[in-house]
Amino acid sequence: MKLASLLSPDQIVLEMRSEEHMPAIIELVDHLISVEKLPEDLREEVVASLEAREEQVSTGIGYGVAIPHAFSENLENVAAVFGRSAKGVDFEALDNSPVHFVVLFIVPKKDYHLHLQTLAAIAKMFTNCEIRRQLSEAECRTAILDILAGKPSRNVA
Repeated sequence: MKLASLLSPDQIVLEMRSEEHMPAIIELVDHLISVEKLPEDLREEVVASLEAREEQVSTGIGYGVAIPHAFSENLENVAAVFGRSAKGVDFEALDNSPVHFVVLFIVPKKDYHLHLQTLAAIAKMFTNCEIRRQLSEAECRTAILDILAGKPSRNVA
């Protein structure tokens, strides 16, 4: 499954404000709520679930990428958001590098298998340094979606 199929332009944060991993996760969860992709009454459950996941091991996978993810019994569809940070977020990543791209997603518990496929696809995509370069240079949400969908982007130098 392509990450782009889980996102719409309003699910992309062009410049995150947070510099630490839990505030960054909360910022992205709140963004999902603000664009009505996550019910507000699930905020506490989702943040707690994401925090518990981070306590096990950082979801900062290296290459300047973090993929915080969790499950919810109370969600019907996957809720995903992409955040970009020029400054970088301290995610306590496995390679100790600042994170510039955060892909956060919450999966309905009934779709556990989808979580594994999505995680693998995202991790594989972000190992490509050309994709990371294009994402950092993209000027708008549509350009980012095109890159994530594997389409050549006209908005990237």
